[in-house]
Amino acid sequence: MVKKFFLFLAMGLMFIFMFNSCEKKPEAEAPETEEITVALTSSIQEITGEMFILELSDLKIMKTINKSTKELTATPSLTGTIKISNNSTNILDIKEMTIQYLDISGNPIPFKNGEKKAPVSFYQFDIQPGKDSEKSLEAKVPMAAVREKSINKIRSHIVYIPTPLKRESMDVPVKME
Repeated sequence: MVKKFFLFLAMGLMFIFMFNSCEKKPEAEAPETEEITVALTSSIQEITGEMFILELSDLKIMKTINKSTKELTATPSLTGTIKISNNSTNILDIKEMTIQYLDISGNPIPFKNGEKKAPVSFYQFDIQPGKDSEKSLEAKVPMAAVREKSINKIRSHIVYIPTPLKRESMDVPVKME
């Protein structure tokens, strides 16, 4: 009786393995989206402000498109490097930086409803007089600005404390290639 049980068990397991190994496995699907990088010109922009020099370099827009429709599928991102050089006699306590995108008329390009609008990924830091600080930059870009290639300038708003609190905005001219 025990021998028959093990014989049926072995045959049943063999039967199960045979049917499972013959089952067709779905092929891996090709990704429906594609990451595209668009460089902004000029590659290095240096703007002198009242208390510091702002340098933006290697600016690129990263966008995700649907391969079949060529439509944007996610809010694009601006990446690059930002360097702030303190040319004042005060320690600059950088508190915040925001980015605004301007069209050829100088008007801000707004984010539409439902677009992911995130602040610049930037950390608070101090810069000693005569020194500089270099950080990576990442910010969201309105989809309309990328679709229409309408970005003419990038305005950076930097909030810092030299004693007392000051704000400064600068325009960076760019072109999409």
